[in-house]
Amino acid sequence: MITTIFNQTALALVKVAQKLNLTYNEVNIIVYYMIVPLTWCIMLDFIFISWPWMSVVWLTLCVAVIWWHRKDFSTWCDWAFQKSVDFLLWFRHIGWDYYKASVIVCVAVPLLIYIGLITCLLY
Repeated sequence: MITTIFNQTALALVKVAQKLNLTYNEVNIIVYYMIVPLTWCIMLDFIFISWPWMSVVWLTLCVAVIWWHRKDFSTWCDWAFQKSVDFLLWFRHIGWDYYKASVIVCVAVPLLIYIGLITCLLY
């Protein structure tokens, strides 16, 4: 099951990369380090019923990173992706292989965060 979830997630990212003419690493970093956190910030802004400070700050930070690395964005994404792989490989210390760590950290945890945020939005 872990391998299936990993493979389906990776395949979806590959398809998005192909559609956008980006590399897998670029899409992975954009999705997991920019878009997913941005959606969490937007939800938190709604929960706290405030001017969208978190969203604006996060979006500004993302745009700044992209602008700063505009000439070497692919290289920077490769570097960031490798750091992510290194982080996920660290979980071998507790008995998780790369696939299990990826699914738990990159799929299950974000889904649990979304569930928590959606629950807060509904109440």
